[in-house]
Amino acid sequence: MSGAHALPEPPLPRTRAAPIFAIASGKGGVGKTWLSTMLSFAFGRAGQRALLVDCDLGLANVDVQLGVRPTADVHSVVRGFLELDAAVTPVLGGPGRNGGFDLIAGHSGSGALGTVKLEEVGRICTGLTKLTPHYDRVILDLAAGIDPTVLRFARAADRLILVTTEEPTALTDAYAMVKLLRLQGAQITPWVIVNMAENRVKGRKVFDQFSMACNEYLGFKPRFAGVICRDSRVPDSIRAQTPLPIRHPQSQAYEDVIRIVETLNAG
Repeated sequence: MSGAHALPEPPLPRTRAAPIFAIASGKGGVGKTWLSTMLSFAFGRAGQRALLVDCDLGLANVDVQLGVRPTADVHSVVRGFLELDAAVTPVLGGPGRNGGFDLIAGHSGSGALGTVKLEEVGRICTGLTKLTPHYDRVILDLAAGIDPTVLRFARAADRLILVTTEEPTALTDAYAMVKLLRLQGAQITPWVIVNMAENRVKGRKVFDQFSMACNEYLGFKPRFAGVICRDSRVPDSIRAQTPLPIRHPQSQAYEDVIRIVETLNAG
């Protein structure tokens, strides 16, 4: 499951590079990192080669949630020791396996890259564009907050996926992120996922509320990606460092993720 590898014999480049999905929230604690791993897993199970990149340069934890031990990470790339493709770690056997995908891990828990320069973020983004022809989906798990490095990664994506909950602070911070991106000239229309909803109907009402605010004050309507209902098996799988559909194959939350992947693939 672990062990960094380069791409010694990369698959033939596709005619189109993989779209880059930036998973963002504005606020922490809304399940963004968990969702990034589940989307990667679900894309893999759908037969798509996925690459997940932990872009939380200060407090990375994707590898911890997945229970993998990468031998290289983004820290090595920023410091100039490795090229980005040499920092890839296969998860669950890597792409081509049932649910497997590739991971470029962050530097877990050190905070060493918390003050990384924007030029270095730009270099990572450039490296990602070189990798996209070898994948079907590239997922960026962004840090919480709206600092310049987060916004830079968001602008590099083809699709911005905002994760929020019904909490007013989560909605406010998600709105602030979109507003800042728009002020910076990014004409990106985000997809919105409402996580940890009491039920699908209430989750949809949360989205409608957010959409109404965007339409009234920013002049656009976001796209609805779906709702993930609160599921007690999610925190259990995180504690066990085991992907939810492996630990709990019949979980409601993963069924919701599958619906979201179908929506994203269709859109």
